[in-house]
Amino acid sequence: MNKEEKDKMVLSLKIIRDSFFGNCVSTKDKQLLLEDLSARLPYGVKVTTTNPAAEFGVMSGISIKGKISVSTKDADIVFECTEVKPYLRPMSSMTLEELEEYRRFGDYIRDAECKIHIANYEQIHWLNAHYFDYRGLIEKGLALEAPEGMYN
Repeated sequence: MNKEEKDKMVLSLKIIRDSFFGNCVSTKDKQLLLEDLSARLPYGVKVTTTNPAAEFGVMSGISIKGKISVSTKDADIVFECTEVKPYLRPMSSMTLEELEEYRRFGDYIRDAECKIHIANYEQIHWLNAHYFDYRGLIEKGLALEAPEGMYN
C-alpha cells in the first residue's frame, strides 16, 4: 500500500469514527467519562469501540492516562477513552422492584423532572452495579442506551 492509499484509508477511518463518536469531546466530558468508567470497572460494563475488530466487548481496565482496556472474545485491546462508549441503562428504565431495592440504602428525592437525587455512597454503588446512567452520559452522547435485557 503506497502513502496515498494509506492516507485515504486513515481519512476514511477518521470520518467513520467521527460520525459514530463525534469529533469533539470536551476535556470536561472526557473527565466525566473517565470518572464514570472508573467507578464501573468492577461490574463488567459492556462497551462499543471505534475498532471494527473489537466493536463490542467488556471494559477490563483503565489507566491513569485515560486508556481503556476492552476484552473481546479474541483479545484485550487498549483504546483512548474517547474511542469507547459504555452501554448504560437510563434512569427511566428502573423498575418498581429495582426502586424498592434502591430505597434500602436510604431515602431518595425526586425533583420536578422525576430525576432521583443520590443521598449516599451505597446508592452510587448500587446504581453502578446495575448500570444506571445517573450522570447523564447518554444525553451527552458519551454513552449508549443499553438494549432491554442486555444486563440480565
